[in-house]
Amino acid sequence: MKILFVCSSNICRSPYCEYVFKRMVKEDAELSAKMESVRSAAVFNRSFKIHPKARLALLREGFSEEEIDAHKPAFKWGDGYLFKEADVIIGMTRMNKIALPLRYHKKFVTLSEYVDGYYTTIPDPFLMKSLDDYFAVMDLIKGFLIKLADKIKKEPEKK
Repeated sequence: MKILFVCSSNICRSPYCEYVFKRMVKEDAELSAKMESVRSAAVFNRSFKIHPKARLALLREGFSEEEIDAHKPAFKWGDGYLFKEADVIIGMTRMNKIALPLRYHKKFVTLSEYVDGYYTTIPDPFLMKSLDDYFAVMDLIKGFLIKLADKIKKEPEKK
């Protein structure tokens, strides 16, 4: 399975998903056997570096500064191959789907809908003033990622 996580600018939520989920895949042989790739990209804004609070959130998760600095935000225009190659495009809110080119709408699902079957908005932590509120959003995302890993492991192999 090829997963593409998307959010507004690929500087907070989606790169956090990419880093944390890739580590989950690496550390779990059963999950690893089902995953071909995990990437992230932006659907609204072209950005050039990870947000400073996302950097802190990833450092808190144990990622090195070198790993974090390796993130180069991707965007729907210019990095369109990521969208084309993805089996599923997982967004944080339904607004992410609206910004996708129409040809990718059938691949799109929100993270909450994929794991829980119903929609829950994952707020944009970029708008959070305090670091505690920012980290609370990242903790919410991590909870969804744990559920995502469990769900993927239970899914039957596609032929």
